[in-house]
Amino acid sequence: MKTLILVRHAKSSWTDPTLSDHNRPLNERGRRDAPFMGKILAERGIRPDAIFSSSAVRALETAKCFARAFGREPDSIAVRPEIYHADSESMLELIAGLDDAFGTVLVFGHNPTFTELANLFTDRHLDNLPTCGIFAVGFAVDHWSEVKPRTDTFLFQEFPRTYFPKDALD
Repeated sequence: MKTLILVRHAKSSWTDPTLSDHNRPLNERGRRDAPFMGKILAERGIRPDAIFSSSAVRALETAKCFARAFGREPDSIAVRPEIYHADSESMLELIAGLDDAFGTVLVFGHNPTFTELANLFTDRHLDNLPTCGIFAVGFAVDHWSEVKPRTDTFLFQEFPRTYFPKDALD
């Protein structure tokens, strides 16, 4: 069994117009949501074998908050620059190439790709994976190379607005 958990980066800041998109950090809400949602996963008993992140500052900051929630060092995160501009097809290739020693993998990245991936893997339609949203699927396979669209079991999804409902209004 392989478990893939997709996490969209937490809410990012737009306050400094001189920063490139790649270099935008988390804003106040993102700094609140990322450790909180990491704790939610840890309380579910999730213990990732590997954590991969886009190289974008906001994605890596989110991944570090989750790593801390699991008692892992932030330097245990494998930064994969190709996730930043990845489309669904290239993400499927990345997943297929994961080390089979990993049973549970967290991947931190971006929309629209992560919403598209969630919809490729399951018959449940997701309109939008929100910032710091989590989407988990399991695959009854021994090798990551066997992961294909529509071959999963939906496990769960978690969104910050479940815990902070007034944020859903903005």
